[in-house]
Amino acid sequence: MEFNKIRAMHFPNDVYIGHDAIQNVRHVVEKNLKSGTVLIVSGEKTYKIAGEAVIDKMQGLEYHLLMTGNATMDAIKKAREEIIGIRVGLVIGVGGGSKIDMGKKLAYDLDVPFISVPTAPSHDGIASPRASIYDGKSFLSIEAAMPSSIVADTKIMVRAPYRFAASGASDVIANLTAVMDWKMANRIKGESFSTTAAVISEYSSRDLIENANIIQPGLESSIWLITKQILASGTAMAIAGSSRPASGSEHLFAHALEILGSGTAMHGEQVAMGSLASMYLHGGDWKMLYETYKKIGVSTRAADYGISNDTAIKALSIAHRLRPQRYTILGETDLSEGVARNALKTTGVI
Repeated sequence: MEFNKIRAMHFPNDVYIGHDAIQNVRHVVEKNLKSGTVLIVSGEKTYKIAGEAVIDKMQGLEYHLLMTGNATMDAIKKAREEIIGIRVGLVIGVGGGSKIDMGKKLAYDLDVPFISVPTAPSHDGIASPRASIYDGKSFLSIEAAMPSSIVADTKIMVRAPYRFAASGASDVIANLTAVMDWKMANRIKGESFSTTAAVISEYSSRDLIENANIIQPGLESSIWLITKQILASGTAMAIAGSSRPASGSEHLFAHALEILGSGTAMHGEQVAMGSLASMYLHGGDWKMLYETYKKIGVSTRAADYGISNDTAIKALSIAHRLRPQRYTILGETDLSEGVARNALKTTGVI
């Protein structure tokens, strides 16, 4: 039989991570910009944190500053309207999450390079070829531009509230259950599986678990550690050609919460709760995950975020509906209320 398999893999050309890494922005812009205007996507808070520093490096280049809010389909539509008539040659996303997602999506649609300049290591989206965009009903994980370059300045990122870093760490730690789901889908459904991507994803998770004791507020070295593994997680997704290595049942639970009511919980905190229930359903060591989240200061109790027990139970029960094509431990039909309640109660989520 003739072999005709083909897959495209896109990776960053340059990654600068560490103290004063922002000084390399001009270099990566000149390397990736062939012609046209530099589109800088930022927000009110992130502009003051790092946007001004980026613009300071743009002297002599044409640039347009796009100030935006959350990553939504409406916001993307407005952004496209704003840049009509501008020949964009490169997009820079400056932010902790939503601005990066907005930038990645716009760069993908415009077919131009994208540079990721994170202001906080809040989730693994800063280094992945996927964007989380709200369509008015739910958050969609859609194809976006893989960053051509990543400039992660730990001196800037450490200034963000520690909660952002802890949330980002939790997002990566939960890769364990995502890979378990992926392996199961491979065994039961024959889904395509990449051992390389899975190993990298698991490594990024294990490294944070093993070093959880040194992930603490105010330490630039903690930001370095978390960001390094966020980048590894992004590499795993690039190799797989999908978010599979870092998104399974725990993310389906998080997305269900976003629809039903996630209270004050950040993405990584939602995912942490989901990973406990997922690990329990897999018959794995959920207590190890619980202790890890506790070490880095992340609560996995729904009530701490204003999420009711009923909401959490329903979210776990219907989570499989969010991406029915993605087979996980949650199965293909709703979990019974009893099973969902038991998983969440046993693991202390409710």
